[in-house]
Amino acid sequence: MLVVVMGVAGSGKTTVGRRLADAIACGFVDGDSLHSTSSVQKMTRGIPLTDSDRAGWLDAVHAKLADAFRHELSLVVACSALKRSYRTVLAGDLPVEWVYLKASEELLRSRLLNRAGHFMKAEMLNSQLATLEEPSVAVVVDASQLADDIVEQTLTALRNRAKPKV
Repeated sequence: MLVVVMGVAGSGKTTVGRRLADAIACGFVDGDSLHSTSSVQKMTRGIPLTDSDRAGWLDAVHAKLADAFRHELSLVVACSALKRSYRTVLAGDLPVEWVYLKASEELLRSRLLNRAGHFMKAEMLNSQLATLEEPSVAVVVDASQLADDIVEQTLTALRNRAKPKV
């Protein structure tokens, strides 16, 4: 199973993704770790990335998913995947399950303001929200809940999606 946990900065992608990977007993990749140095520096300065900036990053995340699929391994990836076109590149022709952590602007902002040591600052939240195109096909979970509750709801939804329709 290939799962991408997506959402705006501060939605809990990494926390939920790691716990979901533990629950499924599979690998985990934090998409943020695949950004180029120049992109991280740009974001650290509060400058939003362009589609051109993201191209290599999207390819790198897709390569991780494709490698897992090729080796018949399950993988959970935490990745913003804000635009439909980004999700198309990320998935390619792979059977990706999308989990969208939906949160209010107030919750996201408060989490970002309380987060230390990350390149994504609260000042960039508006650009992320403006870029976000909510997915039409995804498990949508309220990100204001406890991470363990989000994981449990996600697992239940993924299991229900995998059941054959009768």
